[in-house]
Amino acid sequence: MTNTSIITIGDELLIGQVIDTNSAWMAQELNKAGIRVKRRVAVGDMADEIREALDQESVHADIILITGGLGPTADDITKPLLCDYFNGKLIVNEEALLNVKYLFEQVFKRALTDRNLRQAEVPDNCIVIPNKRGSAPGMWFEREGKIFVSMPGVPYEMKGMMEDDVIPSLIKRFSFPHIAHRTLVTFGVGESMIADMILDFETNLPAHIKLAYLPNYGMVRLRLTSSGTNADIVEKDINTYFSALQLLTQAFMITDKDEPMEQVLGHLLLQKNKTMCTAESCTGGYIAHLITSVPGSSAFYNGSVISYSYKAKEELLNVQEKTLLNKGAVSEEVVLEMVKGALNNVASDYAIAVSGIMGPNGGTPDKPVGTVWVAVGNNTKQVTRKFHFRFDRQRNIQLTAMNALNLLREFVIAD
Repeated sequence: MTNTSIITIGDELLIGQVIDTNSAWMAQELNKAGIRVKRRVAVGDMADEIREALDQESVHADIILITGGLGPTADDITKPLLCDYFNGKLIVNEEALLNVKYLFEQVFKRALTDRNLRQAEVPDNCIVIPNKRGSAPGMWFEREGKIFVSMPGVPYEMKGMMEDDVIPSLIKRFSFPHIAHRTLVTFGVGESMIADMILDFETNLPAHIKLAYLPNYGMVRLRLTSSGTNADIVEKDINTYFSALQLLTQAFMITDKDEPMEQVLGHLLLQKNKTMCTAESCTGGYIAHLITSVPGSSAFYNGSVISYSYKAKEELLNVQEKTLLNKGAVSEEVVLEMVKGALNNVASDYAIAVSGIMGPNGGTPDKPVGTVWVAVGNNTKQVTRKFHFRFDRQRNIQLTAMNALNLLREFVIAD
């Protein structure tokens, strides 16, 4: 089996200043192509550490993909290090030079410096991968049957190289197995309970089909994976077992696709030709952010009112002052008035309203930190639900959003 390792380079990754999204995206795309990722490694901007990673990963893998350290500054040491590692010498690549000149003269409208021009230098013993989205070219090396590919750490640039050059070239070079995934998502039930529900199913899965549990914010994604050399057999087998899994989990399943809650709700609204809006207090626009992250959400989402203060609730959502004073912002009565105000002011078929205490401060004996009221509804009917989350501020916000979206999903289905 052909194995792949991913090395991401940069001190910023090790100290947590920047989250490594590159290796996650690369692993997903490689997996789609049937290319197995065996290891993912992050190293700092230290020559010895990078060399050690190259040595170690070439033992474990046939393909070593590297990102980071190709920029024009002093801490970008990947290119000269690889040049030395593969016993090459730096030369100017004419295509890369033309690209750098074009970017600075025509796109950036800035003067070229020697530092910028040096980005067109590459080792003389590599295959140059054009950078159609930036100035630093990629580099493809081969030694003792191993392939080493170095790409920029800028995600947008790396993704272009992976999609246009690296993955297509690897597919031509190797015979990879066919890999198939099927994913469904449940809500409102823990992974341990699901595991008990489907124990016999999981126990009797054939060796070439694997089941993974992926819990997150009240949801559990169940992913079946099958692989083999015969694509027709792989697809037939996984479809058979996925159908069985759907039947076993149908009471809690919200979708038979690998998609987030906000997308599930969006599909449902589009099917019914309905629209929605949100009125957010404690989540501060997070629900709106999730919804607008869905491509095409403008077809079902009309907008949001972020009403954090009493004054905003009164002026933007027509919440009554006496309701706020008598019941408090975190109350069933207030979220009901928020829903009605949103429906009137944003002119939608459905609305969500949330108000709560996210923490770490602000709680009282009657309304401790984590207390949340959610209301959803339309112009003729509304429903409410009270939650009490016991986590940190960010997780409380995320759980509030997920449960609010799910409450509206259930309401729309029943409507």
